[in-house]
Amino acid sequence: MKKEVTKPEYKDMQIVEVVYGDDASDKSYREAVGLMQKYPDLAGIISPTTIGVLAAAKAIEDEGKKGKVQLTGLGLPSEMKQYVENGTCGQMALWNPIDLGYTSTFILEALVTGKVAGNAGDVISAGRMGNITIGKDGVTIMGTPFVFNASNIAAFAKMF
Repeated sequence: MKKEVTKPEYKDMQIVEVVYGDDASDKSYREAVGLMQKYPDLAGIISPTTIGVLAAAKAIEDEGKKGKVQLTGLGLPSEMKQYVENGTCGQMALWNPIDLGYTSTFILEALVTGKVAGNAGDVISAGRMGNITIGKDGVTIMGTPFVFNASNIAAFAKMF
């Protein structure tokens, strides 16, 4: 994130502090409350964990900061549904397991049939998910995270 905010489109964004909730809901909650108390004009919280974003949503509501502190991050639709629908969290993302399963099938088929050897630079066509390039050490990015917002969260909350 520190590198990302150096881009021109984020010139007005400043990271005031990085805190860690250690994937523990109580610690994540306390850290979010602490940020809001330490920085009364805090504009937003970005949490890269499902536990952290859920705890931050509760903290924002408990501190009366809904609409004042924006929240986003990675979250489970079933856990974040109420917070997205009531505006505490405008949107959040997560890897859509439907898309991951779909993409995995194309990758497996390409490897099993020998269309690719799995070497860095090999490209696999993955249907509606586009092309996937195998990177160093066989690492691939199987797609961008899926964004959940008020228009779609109810349907996905039923699934995961």
